[in-house]
Amino acid sequence: MPLILVLVECGLELIPKHIRDHPAVKKNLSSRIYSSQLLDNSLHFSAMKNLKNREKRGRPDIIHSCLLNALGSPLNKNRNLIIFIHTINDKIYEFNPEIRIARNYNRFKGLMSKLLIDGSIETENSKLITQFKGDLKELITKFEDPEVCILSSKGKLINEFKDLFIEGIDKNYIAIIGGFQKSGFSKDIFNMSKNLISISPHTLDAGVVTNRIITYYELTFGAL
Repeated sequence: MPLILVLVECGLELIPKHIRDHPAVKKNLSSRIYSSQLLDNSLHFSAMKNLKNREKRGRPDIIHSCLLNALGSPLNKNRNLIIFIHTINDKIYEFNPEIRIARNYNRFKGLMSKLLIDGSIETENSKLITQFKGDLKELITKFEDPEVCILSSKGKLINEFKDLFIEGIDKNYIAIIGGFQKSGFSKDIFNMSKNLISISPHTLDAGVVTNRIITYYELTFGAL
């Protein structure tokens, strides 16, 4: 079975309407430029100070890093990886393993803005990013008898990477990784599984966790 990777509560959203008149937003906002319409903490920090959950928001760079790691992995190139992102606004998107994410950050932001506006990214021959019409619970139950693992620094520290996948390769493993910089998972996320796992005594960036989980899966099952 492929590894199912779900990046949750990602700081990926369009600039909220009620802060679009703020000078920090108006300075760069243009209806003709997709990338300018995405909330970005590095540009809009002063406008975001009163936003709810602002510590999780406006960080498309984190998703960029995670996706580059995941889509470029041998596991994905061998079609043994399924990737979903769940946004802070509860939208869920699935990524075609064949999509090529731009390494240029502004081009990536433009693609993500277009995705949020249009609901999908498609070509004449392929659907590259599609929206899942449901919530996280419905996504999890889509997979038969899944083993759901939440990656958190608060979880049980594993000693051997093979301890993550003890049920064997025929199991649907779902790895949940936070797509944000600060704060912690919401209660809804924690309630999705009692299997809370830490892979390091240190707090790691989401991109590093993504890379390690994929590598652990590859090494465990020889999926290189």
